[in-house]
Amino acid sequence: MNTALSTLKNKFPGISEEAATGCQIVPAQDIKEACLFLKESLGFAHLMCLTSIDYKDNLALVYNLYSYKAKEKAALKVFLDRNNPAVDSVAEIWRGADWHEREAFDMMGINFLGHPDLRRILLPDDWTGHPLRKDYAREGLEPMPHI
Repeated sequence: MNTALSTLKNKFPGISEEAATGCQIVPAQDIKEACLFLKESLGFAHLMCLTSIDYKDNLALVYNLYSYKAKEKAALKVFLDRNNPAVDSVAEIWRGADWHEREAFDMMGINFLGHPDLRRILLPDDWTGHPLRKDYAREGLEPMPHI
């Protein structure tokens, strides 16, 4: 484990490591503060990617970060309640999170609290549901024709 992640775990004792992936599991209520600490105190200036995962029982977000100064990567994972997936936005920490959060909102239905402009980004405004969820009802959708 790199030095930055050890420092993060000391500051936030609720963080654990997911052995299979090396992701740091952060309680949802701590994610914004942990991200701010990583950026301001440990130099993780770049959010490479923020993506969502549907595990059927719950949803998760993975934040992939990079420190140019230390040349280190960090991956944080937050598990969310499937029925009410909500977490604080990190768009004010990294402006690039704006698009990633809007995509996770649009495709998975995750609500990012405090996001400056949380609305659909890929689908029409009147679209019903979140098509990347495993329980998304696909009845009535026609397959695209082969060209």
